[in-house]
Amino acid sequence: MKFIKTSIPDIILCKPTVLNDARGYFFETFRKDELEHFLAEKIDFCQDNESKSVKGVLRGLHYQLPPFAQTKMVRVIKGSVLDIAVDIRKSSPTFGKYVAIELSEENKYQLFIPPGFAHGYVVLSEEAIFSYKVDNYYDKASERGILFSDDFLQIDWEFPLNEIIISEKDKVQPTIQNADLFQ
Repeated sequence: MKFIKTSIPDIILCKPTVLNDARGYFFETFRKDELEHFLAEKIDFCQDNESKSVKGVLRGLHYQLPPFAQTKMVRVIKGSVLDIAVDIRKSSPTFGKYVAIELSEENKYQLFIPPGFAHGYVVLSEEAIFSYKVDNYYDKASERGILFSDDFLQIDWEFPLNEIIISEKDKVQPTIQNADLFQ
């Protein structure tokens, strides 16, 4: 696995080594030892999640506050999505900036997202199966979100906003200026 720092260095693009032959392909989706060596810190993923969505579904921007903040490692098993991680650490030099990476079954990329980032994605293919690991359990009372169309963030979702399918909850999330954030 090759690890690459993005424009926000705490967000890591993970590119697996894929072995292809006439039978298909094989690759390691996760190697704790390699990731910990690259990060120079321990990672303890405790929960895996998976969702299936159709084209145009936007899920996000979500996060949990401490002490239930989560590190995530996300990937697409089927289809493709535009994955977004927004820096919501008020003291960060990249506060309010975001990383956008297409994750797909073809490129098999993964994104490592530490606490302090809001996360979301929009489905670009006819359907997508999205999978991710987290290092803290879901806690409803700690769950927060930011409005996906917040003018301050200027996120280019690379998808027509009038065609986006979004939950009622995500339609009414606060802007980043009005959200509970990380210090």
